[in-house]
Amino acid sequence: MTTRTMMDMITVTIMGMRGTDMDSATITSMPRPVSAPPFAWGIALNLVYVVAEATWGVLSHALALMADAGHNLSDVLALAAAWMAQHLSRRAPSADFTYGLRRSSILAALGNAVALLLVTGGIVWEAILRLINPAPVPGTTIMVVAGIGILVNGITALLFARGGEDLNIRAAFLHMAADTLMTVAVVIAGAIILYTGWTRVDPIVSLVVSVTIVAGTWSLLRDSLDMALDRVPRTIDRAGVEAYLRTLPGVLDLHDLHIWPISTTDTALTVHLVRAACPVPPGEEDASEDSLLRDATEALRTRFRIGHPTFQIETLSYSARCVLADANTI
Repeated sequence: MTTRTMMDMITVTIMGMRGTDMDSATITSMPRPVSAPPFAWGIALNLVYVVAEATWGVLSHALALMADAGHNLSDVLALAAAWMAQHLSRRAPSADFTYGLRRSSILAALGNAVALLLVTGGIVWEAILRLINPAPVPGTTIMVVAGIGILVNGITALLFARGGEDLNIRAAFLHMAADTLMTVAVVIAGAIILYTGWTRVDPIVSLVVSVTIVAGTWSLLRDSLDMALDRVPRTIDRAGVEAYLRTLPGVLDLHDLHIWPISTTDTALTVHLVRAACPVPPGEEDASEDSLLRDATEALRTRFRIGHPTFQIETLSYSARCVLADANTI
């Protein structure tokens, strides 16, 4: 299972910044997280199965079992990372970790992706050697052990079947269901060996499983690297955000727009908005800026899923001297 199943609770601080003064409000907008027991049972079931499958694979020289054990190990890592991320995301921000520990989910995803690619590389190398020099493989053992895997993956999928409102849990459910189908392929390999004696099907199935792992892990590696490097999330239209901000009442220009992920589910934004020196009648400046901040914050949250925006309001005269007005300045 890819570590896209990792989840974070969103507890977002929305900040409106005017000069050096900031107003903040905390909102919770995500569904209730899956409780600990499903994670514990899912990890326990898959871990026991991984150990059993890998042991039988080594003892019986069945590379297909070892490859599938490596794939199921990714299930254990993904579930553990999701559980850990859920736990860490509940920690309140501190003086040193002002965003809390939400970003740990990004680091976990990156670490899992690298580890899985290394493990898969070893399986591919062994499969190539086995294609060159075939070894006897017990088809019955493969069928029995992989058959147990179908049951384990199916039960694990059912544990997360009720989490459909949470996209991360839905991904976990769908992937565990897909794992069940993949294990069926291993059973088919065992049947072919049992009835035909063609042992090369073992490394061939191993390569197919490995390609599937790499296909899923590669996108995970790309996405986790993007997040670690503060890339604008792929689900957010930066041009659309900028176009919307330019339509705000009294906004003449903007600069220093940054959009980045602070966790696998939370997104932050900072921007300098340039307004006329007196866009509203005297005495109504505060109400005007309050309305702008309130409307912009709500629109960014509902339309663009940006839950942590910070705005700096500038006048034309100040903007001309703002050191961050240069597009090449960070």
